[in-house]
Amino acid sequence: MSDHPTRPPVGPPRHAGAPGGPPAAHDPPRGPAGQTSAWGRSSRSSLDEQFLAGPESRWRELKRALRILVEFVRGFRRLHFMGPAVTIFGSARFPEEHRYYVMARELAAALGRSGFTILTGGGPGVMEAANRGARDVGAPSVGCNILLPHEQRPNAYVDTFVEFHYFFVRKVMLVKYSYAFVALPGGFGTLDEIFETVTLVQTGKIRGFPLVLMGRDYWAPLLAFMRERMLAEGTILAEDIDRLLVTDDPEEASAAIVGPAMERFGLARRLSRQVLLGEGRRKRRLSPDGRPVTGSR
Repeated sequence: MSDHPTRPPVGPPRHAGAPGGPPAAHDPPRGPAGQTSAWGRSSRSSLDEQFLAGPESRWRELKRALRILVEFVRGFRRLHFMGPAVTIFGSARFPEEHRYYVMARELAAALGRSGFTILTGGGPGVMEAANRGARDVGAPSVGCNILLPHEQRPNAYVDTFVEFHYFFVRKVMLVKYSYAFVALPGGFGTLDEIFETVTLVQTGKIRGFPLVLMGRDYWAPLLAFMRERMLAEGTILAEDIDRLLVTDDPEEASAAIVGPAMERFGLARRLSRQVLLGEGRRKRRLSPDGRPVTGSR
């Protein structure tokens, strides 16, 4: 039997400009409210797409497994020493003057003043606002993005930018190195991150992990659906909903994160870079007032 199974095309061919097909030459990338934006869009095949397209030869699958391993190791090396972090999610489509942009910036500044690194997807909108808030107070600002062929540039407020080919590797990194998640209004990607994290908490895979939703009006219909349909039908428990803090106040959200993080991880956490790995030696910790103290030796 051949070791190279024949795979059908991922989908039927589509003409340029058709829904789901490649864009026509004159079509600009679609963005918020008719604006043009290339963030998160690509007309070329990605490694994720190839990975999910079906079985290939065992040699190709082995090479892909090694590529994934390398991507995990690279992520571990880049993020391990960044200090205690909070991940902030939300739409890439909000402009600077939007209230959710302002809210994200204020929240990130409050968390930064408490000694946290701000971790985002590194793009525009809420991500930019969060990285900008970190920059405002001199806190470390990190962006983790999916590598796509077109214009995937980091926003101007990122200190460290890490790119990943695979969505699932990026999601592992965002959970592994975060002490809390905050979600502002966003689309499918934001919902995906929220529900995956809630599931990890619900099943006990991560514990003592604050989950904050900011933007009461935006999340109200979703929370109502959870209570009136999911809870009523017995598919979730009341405590599953109670895990979510919903607020419009950046200071309230910050307090809900700082307290549990300090209680769980202590006031000081030291990480030393090892010369053996070619990374120098550096330690980073939180002082008793919650502010970052960085030194080298």
